[in-house]
Amino acid sequence: MSVPAFDILDLGTLPYPEAWALQKRHHDRVAGGGRPTLLLVEHPAVLTLGRKAREGENIVVTREYLAAQGIGVFEVERGGDVTYHGPGQLVAYAVFPVGRRVRDFLRLLEQSVVTALDTLGLPDARPNPGYAGVYVPDREVGGLPRHQKLASIGVAVKRHVALHGVGMNVTTNLDHFDLIVPCGLTDTQMTSVAREYDLRGLPRTATMPEAKAALAGAFTTTFDTYDWTLPEFAAAGS
Repeated sequence: MSVPAFDILDLGTLPYPEAWALQKRHHDRVAGGGRPTLLLVEHPAVLTLGRKAREGENIVVTREYLAAQGIGVFEVERGGDVTYHGPGQLVAYAVFPVGRRVRDFLRLLEQSVVTALDTLGLPDARPNPGYAGVYVPDREVGGLPRHQKLASIGVAVKRHVALHGVGMNVTTNLDHFDLIVPCGLTDTQMTSVAREYDLRGLPRTATMPEAKAALAGAFTTTFDTYDWTLPEFAAAGS
C-alpha cells in the first residue's frame, strides 16, 4: 500500500463540540497550505442539523426528551438534513482540498466507504444514485421495500477545503435513528456492519479497530492519485 498524502489522526471518543472545534482548526491549517488530514472519531450520542434541516422538522421527538437523554443538537454547515452520531459509529472527517470538484469528492468519499465495507466482508455495498451515502441491498420492511443505508455523507467546502465527511455505522445503536427521519428520507432504514453480519449469518464480529483500519486503508487507496492542489496556491504558482 502506498504512503498516504494525508495524515490520519485517531481521536478516539470525543464530544461533538470538541471534535467540531478541532476540525475547524485543521481546516484553517489545510486552507493555509498545510498537510491534509483525515480525522477518525466516535461521538457520544448527538444529532446534527445540516443546511437542509429546516428547523429540525425531521426530529420526531421533543428537544426536552433529547435533553433528558443527554443527546445534544447542533446546527452545522454541512449539506444534508438531520443525522445521528453515537457510540459504535465511525465518523471520518476528511479535511481535504476540494476546490470546485465537490461532486467528484463526494463520489470518492462513497468509494472509500464501499472499499472499506468490502474489506469488512460486505461486498455488495454501493452508492445509491440520487442519494448521498452508501447502501446495501434493499429489504422488505412491513411489506414495503426499504433502502438500507449503512453510511451517511455530508460535507461543507470553505476556502476550497472540505469539512465534515462520513458516518459509517459499525456497532451503532440503530434504535437511536428512530429519534429522527434520517437525512429526511422516509423510504430508508438505517443498518450497520454488525446488523448485516447478523442478518446474513456471517461468523464475524464487528469491531471499531477493524473498521478504522479498513476505512483508513480505503481512503489511502481511493485518494492515491488525487489532486491535492489548492486552487489559490495553483494560481499563485502559475
